[in-house]
Amino acid sequence: MLLRTTLAFGRPAAHRSRFRRRIVPQPIRSPHHDGRPRTTTTSGGDALVKFGCMQTEQLPIEGSFVVTPVLRGDDRGHFAETFRADVFERQTGHRFTLAQANTSYSTLGVVRGVHFALVPPGQAKYVSCLAGRIVDFVIDVRVGSPTFGSHAAVELDADRRQAVYLAEGLGHAFCALSETATVSYYCSTPYAPANEFGVHPLDEDLALPWPDDVELRISTKDAAAPTLAQARAAGQLPDYGACRAFLAELTAG
Repeated sequence: MLLRTTLAFGRPAAHRSRFRRRIVPQPIRSPHHDGRPRTTTTSGGDALVKFGCMQTEQLPIEGSFVVTPVLRGDDRGHFAETFRADVFERQTGHRFTLAQANTSYSTLGVVRGVHFALVPPGQAKYVSCLAGRIVDFVIDVRVGSPTFGSHAAVELDADRRQAVYLAEGLGHAFCALSETATVSYYCSTPYAPANEFGVHPLDEDLALPWPDDVELRISTKDAAAPTLAQARAAGQLPDYGACRAFLAELTAG
Protein backbone atom coordinates (compact mmCIF):
# COMPACT_ATOMS: atom_id res chain seq x y z
CA MET A 1 0.00 0.00 0.00
CA LEU A 2 1.63 3.20 -1.13
CA LEU A 3 -0.18 5.54 1.21
CA ARG A 4 -2.67 5.61 4.02
CA THR A 5 -5.25 8.37 4.00
CA THR A 6 -8.36 9.25 5.94
CA LEU A 7 -11.05 11.83 5.28
CA ALA A 8 -12.80 13.06 8.36
CA PHE A 9 -15.63 15.28 9.58
CA GLY A 10 -16.14 15.00 13.31
CA ARG A 11 -16.12 12.22 15.83
CA PRO A 12 -18.75 11.29 18.44
CA ALA A 13 -18.23 13.11 21.72
CA ALA A 14 -17.42 9.89 23.56
CA HIS A 15 -14.24 9.55 21.47
CA ARG A 16 -12.94 13.08 21.73
CA SER A 17 -10.89 14.07 24.75
CA ARG A 18 -8.49 11.14 25.14
CA PHE A 19 -5.42 13.05 23.90
CA ARG A 20 -5.78 16.06 26.17
CA ARG A 21 -4.08 14.36 29.13
CA ARG A 22 -1.01 13.66 27.03
CA ILE A 23 -0.18 17.26 26.10
CA VAL A 24 3.17 18.50 27.35
CA PRO A 25 3.45 22.24 26.50
CA GLN A 26 6.83 23.08 25.03
CA PRO A 27 8.62 26.42 24.63
CA ILE A 28 8.46 27.90 21.13
CA ARG A 29 11.72 27.31 19.28
CA SER A 30 10.66 28.38 15.80
CA PRO A 31 8.12 30.71 14.18
CA HIS A 32 7.07 27.85 11.89
CA HIS A 33 4.56 25.27 13.10
CA ASP A 34 1.54 23.40 11.56
CA GLY A 35 -2.29 22.67 11.83
CA ARG A 36 -5.59 20.49 12.30
CA PRO A 37 -9.62 19.89 11.76
CA ARG A 38 -12.52 16.92 11.76
CA THR A 39 -13.49 13.08 11.08
CA THR A 40 -15.13 10.19 8.70
CA THR A 41 -13.05 7.58 6.90
CA THR A 42 -11.99 6.75 3.36
CA SER A 43 -8.74 5.25 2.22
CA GLY A 44 -6.70 6.10 -0.81
CA GLY A 45 -6.94 9.06 -3.14
CA ASP A 46 -9.35 9.67 -6.00
CA ALA A 47 -7.06 9.81 -9.04
CA LEU A 48 -3.74 8.10 -9.66
CA VAL A 49 -1.49 9.55 -12.37
CA LYS A 50 1.74 7.76 -13.32
CA PHE A 51 4.83 9.43 -14.75
CA GLY A 52 8.19 7.84 -15.54
CA CYS A 53 9.87 9.09 -12.39
CA MET A 54 6.92 9.25 -9.98
CA GLN A 55 3.20 8.94 -9.54
CA THR A 56 0.71 11.39 -8.06
CA GLU A 57 -2.50 10.57 -6.24
CA GLN A 58 -5.15 13.12 -5.34
CA LEU A 59 -6.33 13.25 -1.75
CA PRO A 60 -10.03 13.64 -0.87
CA ILE A 61 -9.49 17.35 -0.15
CA GLU A 62 -9.39 19.57 -3.25
CA GLY A 63 -5.94 21.08 -3.78
CA SER A 64 -3.92 18.29 -2.15
CA PHE A 65 -2.16 15.19 -3.45
CA VAL A 66 0.55 12.66 -2.62
CA VAL A 67 3.69 12.18 -4.72
CA THR A 68 5.35 8.75 -4.72
CA PRO A 69 8.76 8.72 -6.46
CA VAL A 70 10.26 5.72 -8.21
CA LEU A 71 13.22 4.48 -6.14
CA ARG A 72 16.12 3.34 -8.27
CA GLY A 73 18.42 1.29 -6.08
CA ASP A 74 21.42 -1.02 -6.07
CA ASP A 75 23.88 -2.30 -3.49
CA ARG A 76 25.07 1.28 -2.85
CA GLY A 77 21.64 2.63 -1.89
CA HIS A 78 18.96 4.35 -3.97
CA PHE A 79 18.19 7.48 -5.98
CA ALA A 80 14.83 9.21 -6.41
CA GLU A 81 13.46 12.29 -8.14
CA THR A 82 11.36 13.74 -5.33
CA PHE A 83 10.20 16.90 -7.12
CA ARG A 84 9.76 17.67 -10.81
CA ALA A 85 8.49 21.07 -11.93
CA ASP A 86 7.04 19.65 -15.15
CA VAL A 87 5.17 16.89 -13.32
CA PHE A 88 3.84 19.39 -10.81
CA GLU A 89 2.58 21.69 -13.56
CA ARG A 90 0.86 18.83 -15.38
CA GLN A 91 -0.85 17.85 -12.11
CA THR A 92 -1.98 21.32 -11.02
CA GLY A 93 -2.07 23.41 -14.20
CA HIS A 94 0.37 25.96 -12.81
CA ARG A 95 4.00 26.25 -11.75
CA PHE A 96 5.28 25.91 -8.22
CA THR A 97 7.38 28.92 -7.25
CA LEU A 98 9.88 27.98 -4.54
CA ALA A 99 10.20 31.03 -2.30
CA GLN A 100 11.42 29.40 0.92
CA ALA A 101 12.61 25.97 2.05
CA ASN A 102 12.29 24.94 5.71
CA THR A 103 13.50 21.95 7.70
CA SER A 104 12.22 20.90 11.10
CA TYR A 105 13.66 18.33 13.49
CA SER A 106 11.23 16.75 15.97
CA THR A 107 11.35 14.07 18.63
CA LEU A 108 8.73 11.37 19.22
CA GLY A 109 5.25 12.77 19.84
CA VAL A 110 5.99 16.35 18.80
CA VAL A 111 2.93 17.93 17.16
CA ARG A 112 3.31 20.91 14.83
CA GLY A 113 0.26 22.77 13.56
CA VAL A 114 -2.43 23.50 12.61
CA HIS A 115 -0.96 26.31 10.48
CA PHE A 116 -2.17 28.17 7.39
CA ALA A 117 -2.00 31.58 5.71
CA LEU A 118 -4.75 33.84 4.41
CA VAL A 119 -5.31 34.01 0.64
CA PRO A 120 -4.08 35.95 -1.21
CA PRO A 121 -1.26 35.21 -1.29
CA GLY A 122 -1.45 32.20 1.03
CA GLN A 123 1.32 29.63 1.19
CA ALA A 124 1.34 26.32 -0.66
CA LYS A 125 3.54 23.58 0.82
CA TYR A 126 5.32 20.53 -0.56
CA VAL A 127 6.12 18.39 2.49
CA SER A 128 8.36 15.33 2.79
CA CYS A 129 9.97 13.34 5.59
CA LEU A 130 13.76 13.14 5.18
CA ALA A 131 14.40 10.98 8.24
CA GLY A 132 12.11 9.01 10.52
CA ARG A 133 8.33 8.79 10.18
CA ILE A 134 5.39 11.16 10.65
CA VAL A 135 1.63 11.28 10.21
CA ASP A 136 0.91 14.31 8.06
CA PHE A 137 -2.46 16.10 8.03
CA VAL A 138 -4.07 18.30 5.39
CA ILE A 139 -6.98 20.21 6.93
CA ASP A 140 -9.63 22.10 4.99
CA VAL A 141 -10.03 25.43 6.80
CA ARG A 142 -11.51 27.25 3.77
CA VAL A 143 -14.86 28.73 4.72
CA GLY A 144 -17.43 27.72 2.09
CA SER A 145 -15.57 24.62 0.91
CA PRO A 146 -17.67 21.44 0.50
CA THR A 147 -15.14 19.64 2.72
CA PHE A 148 -14.70 22.46 5.26
CA GLY A 149 -13.47 21.11 8.60
CA SER A 150 -12.37 17.76 7.15
CA HIS A 151 -8.88 16.33 6.99
CA ALA A 152 -6.77 13.83 5.08
CA ALA A 153 -3.99 11.95 6.87
CA VAL A 154 -0.95 10.37 5.20
CA GLU A 155 2.00 8.60 6.77
CA LEU A 156 5.30 9.87 5.38
CA ASP A 157 8.67 8.23 5.99
CA ALA A 158 12.25 8.26 4.80
CA ASP A 159 11.97 4.86 3.10
CA ARG A 160 9.31 5.58 0.47
CA ARG A 161 10.32 9.26 0.03
CA GLN A 162 6.73 10.34 -0.56
CA ALA A 163 5.62 13.97 -0.38
CA VAL A 164 2.32 15.73 0.28
CA TYR A 165 1.31 18.88 -1.58
CA LEU A 166 -1.27 21.25 -0.13
CA ALA A 167 -2.49 24.33 -1.98
CA GLU A 168 -2.88 27.86 -0.68
CA GLY A 169 -5.59 28.13 1.97
CA LEU A 170 -5.29 24.60 3.40
CA GLY A 171 -4.12 23.92 6.95
CA HIS A 172 -1.17 21.68 7.78
CA ALA A 173 -0.06 19.69 10.81
CA PHE A 174 1.94 16.58 11.63
CA CYS A 175 3.12 14.38 14.48
CA ALA A 176 6.47 12.57 14.76
CA LEU A 177 5.94 8.79 14.99
CA SER A 178 9.62 7.83 15.31
CA GLU A 179 12.22 8.68 17.94
CA THR A 180 13.30 11.57 15.74
CA ALA A 181 11.92 12.93 12.46
CA THR A 182 13.27 15.48 10.00
CA VAL A 183 10.69 17.15 7.78
CA SER A 184 11.24 19.34 4.72
CA TYR A 185 8.79 21.99 3.50
CA TYR A 186 9.03 23.73 0.13
CA CYS A 187 6.94 26.92 0.39
CA SER A 188 5.46 29.06 -2.37
CA THR A 189 5.80 32.30 -0.36
CA PRO A 190 8.15 33.47 2.40
CA TYR A 191 7.04 33.33 6.02
CA ALA A 192 4.84 36.37 6.73
CA PRO A 193 3.80 36.56 10.42
CA ALA A 194 0.98 39.07 9.79
CA ASN A 195 -0.67 36.66 7.35
CA GLU A 196 -0.15 33.45 9.33
CA PHE A 197 -2.80 31.91 11.58
CA GLY A 198 -3.48 28.66 13.36
CA VAL A 199 -6.11 26.39 14.90
CA HIS A 200 -5.62 24.33 18.04
CA PRO A 201 -4.41 20.88 16.96
CA LEU A 202 -6.57 19.16 19.59
CA ASP A 203 -9.75 21.05 18.81
CA GLU A 204 -12.48 18.52 19.63
CA ASP A 205 -14.48 19.52 16.56
CA LEU A 206 -11.52 18.66 14.36
CA ALA A 207 -11.03 15.30 16.06
CA LEU A 208 -7.76 14.57 14.32
CA PRO A 209 -6.69 10.94 14.87
CA TRP A 210 -3.48 11.56 16.78
CA PRO A 211 -1.54 8.45 17.85
CA ASP A 212 -2.69 7.23 21.26
CA ASP A 213 0.47 5.29 22.12
CA VAL A 214 2.83 8.26 22.48
CA GLU A 215 2.92 11.37 24.67
CA LEU A 216 1.89 14.30 22.49
CA ARG A 217 4.02 17.43 22.82
CA ILE A 218 2.72 20.77 21.59
CA SER A 219 4.28 24.24 21.66
CA THR A 220 2.86 26.96 23.90
CA LYS A 221 2.06 28.94 20.75
CA ASP A 222 0.00 26.15 19.19
CA ALA A 223 -1.65 25.37 22.55
CA ALA A 224 -2.89 28.98 22.66
CA ALA A 225 -4.41 28.84 19.15
CA PRO A 226 -8.19 29.24 18.81
CA THR A 227 -10.61 26.49 17.89
CA LEU A 228 -11.87 26.27 14.33
CA ALA A 229 -15.15 27.91 15.37
CA GLN A 230 -13.36 30.72 17.18
CA ALA A 231 -11.03 31.36 14.23
CA ARG A 232 -14.01 31.47 11.88
CA ALA A 233 -15.86 33.94 14.11
CA ALA A 234 -12.74 36.14 14.24
CA GLY A 235 -12.40 36.19 10.44
CA GLN A 236 -9.07 34.35 10.55
CA LEU A 237 -9.89 31.56 8.09
CA PRO A 238 -9.30 31.60 4.31
CA ASP A 239 -12.34 32.00 2.05
CA TYR A 240 -12.98 29.16 -0.40
CA GLY A 241 -14.07 31.53 -3.17
CA ALA A 242 -10.93 33.64 -2.75
CA CYS A 243 -8.79 30.49 -2.88
CA ARG A 244 -10.43 29.35 -6.13
CA ALA A 245 -10.02 32.81 -7.65
CA PHE A 246 -6.35 32.85 -6.67
CA LEU A 247 -5.85 29.40 -8.20
CA ALA A 248 -7.51 30.58 -11.42
CA GLU A 249 -5.02 33.46 -11.58
CA LEU A 250 -2.11 31.06 -11.11
CA THR A 251 -3.43 28.74 -13.82
CA ALA A 252 -4.04 31.60 -16.24
CA GLY A 253 -0.70 33.26 -15.58
